[in-house]
Amino acid sequence: MIAKAMKTFAVLPLATALTLIAAQPSAIGANDNRIFQLKDVFELEYASDPQISPDGRTIAYTRISMDIMTDRPVSRIWTVGADGSDHRQLIEGSASSPRWSPDGSRLLYIASAEGRGSQIHLRWMDSGQTAALSNLDRSPSGLAWSPDGKSIAFTMLVPVTNPPYAQLPSKPSGAKWADPPRAITRTVYRADGRGFVEDGYAQVFVLPAEGGTPRRVTEGKFNHASPAWTPDSRSLIISANRRPDWELHPLDTDLYEVSARGGEMRRLTQRKGPHGNPSVSPDGRLVAFTGFDDRYQGYQVTRLYVMNRDGSGVRQLSGSLDRDANSPVWKSDSSGLYFQYVNEGVGKLAFAHNGGDVRNLMEGLGGLSLGRPYAAAAFSTDGKGSFAYTMSDPLRPADIAFAREDGGQPRRVTALNDDLFGHKQLGRLEEIRFRSSHDGREIQGWLVKPPNFQPGRKYPLVLEIHGGPFAAYGPHFAAEIQLFAAAGYVALYINPRGSTSYGEEFANLIHHNYPSQDYDDLISGVDAAIAKGYVDPQRLFVTGGSGGGVLTSWIVGKTDRFKAAVVAKPVINWYSFVLTADAYPLFTKYWFPGPPWEHPEHYHKRSPISLVGNVTTPTMLLTGDQDLRTPIAESEQYYQALKLRGVDTMLVRIPGASHGIASRPSQLIAKVAYILKWFANHDSKDASEQLD
Repeated sequence: MIAKAMKTFAVLPLATALTLIAAQPSAIGANDNRIFQLKDVFELEYASDPQISPDGRTIAYTRISMDIMTDRPVSRIWTVGADGSDHRQLIEGSASSPRWSPDGSRLLYIASAEGRGSQIHLRWMDSGQTAALSNLDRSPSGLAWSPDGKSIAFTMLVPVTNPPYAQLPSKPSGAKWADPPRAITRTVYRADGRGFVEDGYAQVFVLPAEGGTPRRVTEGKFNHASPAWTPDSRSLIISANRRPDWELHPLDTDLYEVSARGGEMRRLTQRKGPHGNPSVSPDGRLVAFTGFDDRYQGYQVTRLYVMNRDGSGVRQLSGSLDRDANSPVWKSDSSGLYFQYVNEGVGKLAFAHNGGDVRNLMEGLGGLSLGRPYAAAAFSTDGKGSFAYTMSDPLRPADIAFAREDGGQPRRVTALNDDLFGHKQLGRLEEIRFRSSHDGREIQGWLVKPPNFQPGRKYPLVLEIHGGPFAAYGPHFAAEIQLFAAAGYVALYINPRGSTSYGEEFANLIHHNYPSQDYDDLISGVDAAIAKGYVDPQRLFVTGGSGGGVLTSWIVGKTDRFKAAVVAKPVINWYSFVLTADAYPLFTKYWFPGPPWEHPEHYHKRSPISLVGNVTTPTMLLTGDQDLRTPIAESEQYYQALKLRGVDTMLVRIPGASHGIASRPSQLIAKVAYILKWFANHDSKDASEQLD
């Protein structure tokens, strides 16, 4: 395919694209209210953080909806019976992180108190009375009840005030001087979505359940996380990286025990690598945690371990399971742990017995990723065989489901989007499996067809590529994918080599080798879709974000078979990326054999900029201007290189957006609108012609 003659596009504001897409009502289902529309994004809801009561009868959860006036997700706490009855909002106003007291009589949560920011609140379930327990100057997280119900542990940033590097003269009263310089000495000084990191350290506190002044129980210039109580309510097990050079070794955390009254911390683990999610068995004998022996690979499977309370006798409990074990919770009789993992894109709940046996209990966990079909999920248990979890459905965002270990079909107890989708036709999902042209490995993917799909017709195809790159898509609802389908495209998404949920060996096929043969997997998937007979091979389009942006830019440097491409928040030049991204100590250590000045050719040959001389495909760049994970300078490099070459291109900057480029509803809408407009402008046949 030959690129169109040089075409000059200004960098357009979001409002312009929305106006352009609105001027072409045929772009998405001819404004047919029976089909999912851009405006419907504001009507979406999903459930998260389900917490089942100790008696297994009631589930508290966070219900996320989209506020069209503030253009932000809003979280509220609702409850529902395990049988689906008595579904109601429990807490007025915005609130999150519901946590039942051990006896189920009270519910802890975080909510904003007027003029005081996020505070810890308590609700008495019998009377409905609520009270703010804290008066904190920073937001709390990691709430954990003590087993006796008398105390609450949490983590909070404790700021550190450093004296100015140079003393400046005082400005006259009323004078308007420039802001003073910002002197930076810490290694990680910025974080995507947060901006400049406030000087300070996350410490663990204990607060009386009746409220009052929290007691700080950890000290030092280190970050502490994941407080877990011992059964006697006297001590806490926490995770922390207390190495003197901890900033350069971000994954090397250990477990420590500290008294709930504070004092000296006792180190329990010695292994090199992460130690997270500590959980103490109800009988107090064992401590479970997740982690791995760090070998500096791009991807390493997170295992489930147990050890004696004193740190001795560490052994792996997840056995031969070659998948990431997450969120371990002890069974009430201390015989083993419930945990979740993802297999081939599908969330599963399993039980690991102390003897080493692992058995699956149920599958279908997921639904927490609204825009794209990632496999995020959450669950809780009463410890006696009852569970609440987020249920995945290809046609719905997350609902709450209830299930029991002793059998019976899981029960969906909420239907948050039936009011929206009950009268709409969505694109249907079809799984595909095919062989990679590179080595014959089986690769899994999914096709989503237009809602009014008609056999015998030919449809344009959008290949949408996931980020990570160590991540996984699955058979889950995704607003962006459904909007592509509603516009008349067959949407294809694939888990190429490097994707998680297929084992460590499969993921590490791209270790120090990304991008590479994952390109072959993706192109083989496109060929497999064409072989279905309903995809027009002359109307192929490609897009992806983050790691998917890397692969999209790599694809257009390797082939001209796509009519147009949209490269979202990419890495274009690995050399510049690792020296400007927020998590650079991790990237240089795990994704490359060493720093770029020691391996310049290695960095260059894996950079899409090395292939820019081959690009003829019309290519849009789309990135948040506050992105600190894949800084917008990466997109600017590619845009300017394409301009110098005369390739049809456009740079779209999303004002105020970080790496989560579609985290606000209007941003998700704008992202899809821009992509569809770019594809329509470079399609020989408007996609609307494929719609009835």
